[in-house]
Amino acid sequence: MEFSEKLQELRKARSLTQEQLAAELYVSRTAVSKWESGRGYPSIDSLREISRFFSVTIDELISPDEVVSAAQEDKRTFTRRYASLVCGMLDVLPALLLIVPVFGNGPGDPASVSLLSLSGVSVWIKATFAAYVGVTVLCGLCEVAASRTDASWGRAALVAGIGLSAVSVAVFILARQPYAGITCFALLATKSLLLWRRDR
Repeated sequence: MEFSEKLQELRKARSLTQEQLAAELYVSRTAVSKWESGRGYPSIDSLREISRFFSVTIDELISPDEVVSAAQEDKRTFTRRYASLVCGMLDVLPALLLIVPVFGNGPGDPASVSLLSLSGVSVWIKATFAAYVGVTVLCGLCEVAASRTDASWGRAALVAGIGLSAVSVAVFILARQPYAGITCFALLATKSLLLWRRDR
């Protein structure tokens, strides 16, 4: 008998609903439903809680093959969360463009300045730069928050962050701000490499 069937049997023997079991195990009802339908396995910590709650051993709950599958799923979940966390932190880094002197202040002034000190360009260009930096940082904060949970919006924030990074590179290079463009390109390349390694 597979884990999903065993869990259903144990839950029904105690006359519990999925919601009640989820509350006892401190997980969502969706997680219990996923486990019982065979679409996933609980984490090692959740397995311990299940075995404790039903007073059975982990060996009675899950076969060796299922243990391997559960461990692989744990590893994939950890890798996804870690990648989201790091990508989120990389998306927060463009906030440094507000204070680090990487922008050319115009043809008459060869000195590099920060975005906040930028004066040799039109106001709308400076506002566009600030908007891209602000929205990218906001996406990064969302990614960091989502990496701590299984929030479905975390993936959307991750995709948005990559898209914003690509647009930022193009905007800074088209506006003849090579240092800012190179900085954003390095962050984009790092995120892309991290996500490529995550999916391997």
